Order: sequence, then structure tokens, then C-alpha cells
Amino acid sequence: MKSLLFLLLFVLGNTFSYAQNTLNYNDEKGSPKATLQNVKWIVGNWTGEALGGICQETWSEPIGNSMMFSFKLVVDGKVAFYELGHIIEKEKTLLLQLKHFDGELKGWEKAEVSENFRLVKVTPTHVYFDKFTFERISDNEINLYVVFEESGKEMKFNFKK
Repeated sequence: MKSLLFLLLFVLGNTFSYAQNTLNYNDEKGSPKATLQNVKWIVGNWTGEALGGICQETWSEPIGNSMMFSFKLVVDGKVAFYELGHIIEKEKTLLLQLKHFDGELKGWEKAEVSENFRLVKVTPTHVYFDKFTFERISDNEINLYVVFEESGKEMKFNFKK
């Protein structure tokens, strides 16, 4: 299934652009101070179209120093993959962590491994993690920008409540 997703990403290559809305983490600068209150505007149930299907993403209210999320991509009426993860408060900053699962909940990453995105910058309308940006358009619309390692290209996901 993972190879199918990479093939899908390759085929959809013309919908990608080179990184324009994302930033890279810099070890020398580190992450700025931030709390979940800075990103609380992400909370909600979001739906959009990308990767050849329908995307659903749900973000929980901050509790326990964490905002949990689930993501689902449905292509041709079938789940292509899921993501589960959270933004956590850690060492006076924020960290985005996620894991992928196929449609049968078989994990892509090893059990003890997650994809980690360090915080780069926070503004009232943007949260920049390493190669992963949240942009607040309105109370009912957000954009996510993700740089895919395989291609080095950035993809935009538009979500509405």
C-alpha cells in the first residue's frame, strides 16, 4: 500500500510545487517558545480533496499537554491510509508527531518510530513545523502545506469545516 501511495504522489506530481509555504528547522536556532494555546485554532473537523480523493482530519481540544488528530484519505470509496498523531507541549515548545497506517490499520513505521516535525515559527495565522505548515484562512478554512521527502515538492491541502 505504501508503494501505491508513492506512485500516486508521483503521478500527481504536477499538483505539487517547490516549497514556498514551508520552512526548514534549523538546529542552531532551535524551536521558539510556544504553547497549545498558540495553535488552538486548528481544533475541529476538517474535510478537503487531495491525493485523488477525500481527506478528513479531526483535531481535539488541548488537554494533557496534547492536541490529538486523526487523518483519513478515501480514494474510490476505499481508505487509502490513515494518520494518527498529536501536537504536544515539550520543553516549552511544540512538537508535531505522527504515524501512518494502511486501510487495515497495519502500521507503516516501526512501533517505536514516529515522524517528528519540530516547531520553526508561530504567528497568529501560521504554524510552521519543519516542512509542514498550518495556515488559518478563516474560522472555517485552513490550508496545510507538506513537503514530501520523496520528491522534495510541497503539496497544499485545503480543508473546510
